[in-house]
Amino acid sequence: MSRERRRFRWQAAVFWLAVWQAGSMALGSLLLLPSPLRVLARLGALSVTAPFWRAVAFSAARIAAGFLLALAAGTALAALACRFRRVEDLLAPAMLAVRSVPVASFTILALLWVSARNLSVLIAFLMALPVLYTGVLCGLRAADPALLEMARVFRLSPLRRLRFLRLPALWPHLSAACSVAVGLSWKAGAAAEVIGIPAGSIGERMQQAKVYLNTADLFSYTLAVVLLSLCFERAAHRLLRWGERLFREV
Repeated sequence: MSRERRRFRWQAAVFWLAVWQAGSMALGSLLLLPSPLRVLARLGALSVTAPFWRAVAFSAARIAAGFLLALAAGTALAALACRFRRVEDLLAPAMLAVRSVPVASFTILALLWVSARNLSVLIAFLMALPVLYTGVLCGLRAADPALLEMARVFRLSPLRRLRFLRLPALWPHLSAACSVAVGLSWKAGAAAEVIGIPAGSIGERMQQAKVYLNTADLFSYTLAVVLLSLCFERAAHRLLRWGERLFREV
């Protein structure tokens, strides 16, 4: 990203913070819309307490587990679908259903099958799976057919075909899919926790803040979820770039 574009993004962030501040001043009610400074101050106060970090660790571990399971399952299913057309046709209705059904419906149904403590794992997995499956499948099919045919003619090993033909086409699609899937995992996982209210989770803290009309805490935990989602997204991109470089050096 160029320096000019990075600077403009910071300016855009400042602009929206100013809009938030203006809205807070116009409403004149901390209950309806606390100011950005108040929310940041409250988040800072929460971040030095042990219960806050226990809630973060509880939710982050489960949502990350759901995302990683979706990544593994989506990659495996996409590889099968790329190889066998009937597998793709078989999976199409299921992926469409998962994409279409509201998160709240999945969450309520899932509470019949799993405990509230593990609810966010399942919901994060279900929300990320179709995105990762589609991204990996598109990436695998983005390889040049002429080059793949030439590789077969010259009898390149499957590993070399994967290294030099499949993966270079796959990485951009996988990176984009991970960006979307990480955000969906956190949004859906946090929403599932708000509904299921597992003890010790971020969702439980948000539900308590809502019940006691503590809007500053509600905004603070929401901001924490956004920041955690961004951190996980950055970490996923770094791991993908590291994996790409490592595989090319093998």
